[in-house]
Amino acid sequence: MPLSYRFGGRTLFLRLTLCAFLLSLPAVAAQHQALSPFDKAQRLREALEGRSEQQRTRRDYERVLAAYRAVYHGDPASPKADASISAVADLLAEQGRIFQDEKSLHDAIGQYEFLRRQYPASRYRYSALLTEGEIYRHDLDDRSEAKASFQQFLKLYPQDPLSDQARQELKNIHTEEVAEKHGKRPGSRTPAPVVEAQINPVPTPSTQVPPPAIASSRHKTVTTTPVFPPAIVQPPKQQAQNQLPPPQPSPSSSSGNEPISGDGKLSDAAMNAPPPPRKGKLPLVTGLRHWSTPIYTRVAIDLQDEVQFEATRVPNPDRIFFDLHGVKLSPELVGKSVEVTDDGFLKRIRVAQFSNDITRVVLDVSDVSEYSAFLLPNPWRLIVDVHGKKPGTMPAPSLIAQQPRPTAPPIHEANTSALPPAPAKTTSSKSQPVQLSASHPAPNSSPATAPEPQSVADTTNTNSSLKDIASLDRQPNRVKATKHPTTAPVVQSVRGTSPEQQPNELEAVNSPQPVTQSTVPPVKKSSRKNTAPADSPEPTIHEATPTATGERSMVRALGLKIGRIVVDAGHGGHDSGTLGPGGIEEKDIVLDVALRLGKLLKQRLGADVIYTRDDDTFIPLETRTAIANKAQADLFISVHANSSPDASARGVETYYLNFTTSADALEVAARENAVSDQSIHQLSDLVKKITLQDKISESREFASDVQQSLYSGLEDGNPGLKDRGVKKAPFVVLIGANMPSILAEISFLTNQDDAHELRDPEYRERIAESLYRGVSRYVSSLSGVRIAQSSGHAAGN
Repeated sequence: MPLSYRFGGRTLFLRLTLCAFLLSLPAVAAQHQALSPFDKAQRLREALEGRSEQQRTRRDYERVLAAYRAVYHGDPASPKADASISAVADLLAEQGRIFQDEKSLHDAIGQYEFLRRQYPASRYRYSALLTEGEIYRHDLDDRSEAKASFQQFLKLYPQDPLSDQARQELKNIHTEEVAEKHGKRPGSRTPAPVVEAQINPVPTPSTQVPPPAIASSRHKTVTTTPVFPPAIVQPPKQQAQNQLPPPQPSPSSSSGNEPISGDGKLSDAAMNAPPPPRKGKLPLVTGLRHWSTPIYTRVAIDLQDEVQFEATRVPNPDRIFFDLHGVKLSPELVGKSVEVTDDGFLKRIRVAQFSNDITRVVLDVSDVSEYSAFLLPNPWRLIVDVHGKKPGTMPAPSLIAQQPRPTAPPIHEANTSALPPAPAKTTSSKSQPVQLSASHPAPNSSPATAPEPQSVADTTNTNSSLKDIASLDRQPNRVKATKHPTTAPVVQSVRGTSPEQQPNELEAVNSPQPVTQSTVPPVKKSSRKNTAPADSPEPTIHEATPTATGERSMVRALGLKIGRIVVDAGHGGHDSGTLGPGGIEEKDIVLDVALRLGKLLKQRLGADVIYTRDDDTFIPLETRTAIANKAQADLFISVHANSSPDASARGVETYYLNFTTSADALEVAARENAVSDQSIHQLSDLVKKITLQDKISESREFASDVQQSLYSGLEDGNPGLKDRGVKKAPFVVLIGANMPSILAEISFLTNQDDAHELRDPEYRERIAESLYRGVSRYVSSLSGVRIAQSSGHAAGN
C-alpha cells in the first residue's frame, strides 16, 4: 500500500525511536539454510525483474551482475559457473535493450563468446551462439554478423534441434537481401520460425563426453568481463582459475548520450536514472517461471507490456496453449527452457514465435481439471494456474469421443548419434530456484525424493514437435476458453472432473480418525497494555468440530491435521509498503512480526514454518503463493499493516479470498495488489469463477479465529482500537493457494496512535502472540497438529 504520509518536521525523538526500532528487528532465523552465492544472485534477479522496466536503473542491473560474477570469481569450477555466465550475458542484453545501449548488447555477445570459449562442454553453448545471431539481427540490425553467427551454428551443430531456427533466420536474411537487390521492401509478414523453448525430463549424464574444442570466433572484437566458471567439464580448481583472465569489473555501459566521468564510467546520475521510453518495437516475452507439485502447477510469463491473449486446451493428451498477441520472443529465450527440479505434473513448457506478432506458449500437463489465467501489472506478467483432476474422474464423453486417445509413447533414449557430443559428467548439486537454462539436457538437480522421469526428450523428433505447436489451433477437439483476444481473467473447467485432493487430504483419507473431543482454549485478555496473553496449550488430537456456521467441510470430515505453515511478510526490498509518520515502513514492521509469529508456531505447535521472506527482499506476489503450494503447506497467513487517507482510521481486520462488491475491501485489495480499479474488479470476477469453495469456507473460519484473537489480544490498554471484522477481497497473494489462507492487517500505519504502538518491540510481540493464538484456535477446531520434520526450506525457496 504505497501511501506517503508527510509531516512538517522530524524531531530528534522520532529519529532515535526509529533507530531503536530498526536495531530491534530480530536476526534471520538460524534454522534456515544459508543461500549459496548462486541462490543469492537468483533472488536478486527475481527482485529486479519484479520491478517494472521504468523503475529499473543501471545500478540495479550492476548489483545483480556483480552477484552472478561472484559465483565464478569465487569458484571457477562451481557447477553453477556456466549458468552464471549465461545469466550475465542475458542480463547485459536485457539492459542494452531497455536502456537502448549498444555497448551493453555488444558486451552480452562478448559474454556468450567467453562462455563458449572457456566452457566448450557447457550445455549453454548451443543457445549462446544462436542468441548472438539473434542479437545481431534483431537488436543491432547487423545482418552481416547475424548471418555469420547462424552459418557458424550450422557448421558446428548441424544436427542440433536449434539448427532449424538458424536455417530459418538465414532464409529470412536471404529474402531481405533479394528484395533489397531488386529495390523492394521485404514483406512485413514474413513467416516467423516456430522455435521452442521447453521443459523436459533430463537424462543422467553418466555417458556424456565433452565435445571438441570450439573454433575461435570470427566476430568483431568485443570488450567483455568473464562471469562464468566451468560447469560441465570440471578441471581442477587451480587449472580452471588459470583459464580465466583476472576478474575485473566490467566498464559501465553507455549509449553515448550519458554523462561520463573522467575514468570512463557513467556518472552516478546516469547509473541511477530510469530508462528512456521504449521505442516503437513490439513488447517482448522476457521470461518464464514455474512451480509444480504432483497435482498443481503455476506458470508466470513475464512481459514488457500489457498484452491480449487467447487460451485453449487440447485434450488427449492435455495441452494448454496461450497465444499472446502483439509480442515477440526475447532473443535470450530462443533455445532456452526452465530446469526441471520438481515432479511431473507439468511435463514441458514450449514457447514459439508463432508469427511475426504472436508468441505461443504451450503447457504440456497431466489430466487437467481446471485452469485459470490472469494478467498482473508492475511489471506485466500472465499468471497461469493449472489443477490436476482427481483419480477416477473422467472428462465428459462429448470431449473424449471427438478424438481417439493415442497409445502411450514408448520410453526411449535420445539418439546421440545425430547430436553433438554431450558434456562430461558433473557432480550433482542441490536443488536450485527456478531458472531459465539451455534446452539441452543437464544433470538432474531435483531432491532425491523426487520421482524419476519416465522418459527423456526425443531430440531427433524436433520437427514433429514444432509442427505440433503450429497445428494446435487446428485440432478439431480443441476447447477454447476465450472467444477473441482479451486482457480479462480466464477460468476454464473440464466438464465431468474435479480437482485432485491435496497430499494432506489423501493422508487423512487413509488414516484412522480420532474420536476424543477437545474444547477450544478460551481467549484470555491481557491485563497490561504491552503484556502478551498467556501461552495457549498445544492443540490435541481429537475429532474436528463443525465451523461457526455448523458446516463440516471436507477438511473437517477427513480429520486433517496441520503440519506446515507458511508465514508471509508483505512487501520487501524496493516495495516499502505504507510509509508511516517518522519514516516507519510497513515492510520492516511486518517482517518483524512475521518472524516472531513463526518462532511461536514452531516452538509451541511444533509446526514446520516456512517464511516467504526472512530479510529485506522483494518477492513477487505470485511467487509467495507458489512457495506455499510447492511446499504443500497446510496454512498460509500473510501479515500486513493497513493505510487510509483518513488519518483517524484505526483497528485490525482480517481478509480471506472471495469476490466482493464492498468498495472499502476492493480499495484495500487494489492497494495491496498495486493494480488499477478496473483490474481489481476483474480479479474479483476471476475469484468468483474459481471452484475452490471448500478452501474458501475454511479460510473464512481461519480468518474468524485469527481476527477474534488479534482484536482481543490488543484491545486492553488500547482505547480507540476498532474490531474491523472479517472481510473478503480478491488479494493476488491469496489467489491460487491450495490451502486455507488469510491476510491480516495488524494496524494502521497512517494513524498516529497505531504507528506509535508499532514502534514498540513489546507491542509487536503482543501482535505475534495474538496471531499465534488465532492460528492455535483454528488448529484446535480441526483434528490437531501433525508434528512435522523441519523441511529445511529457506525463505523464498
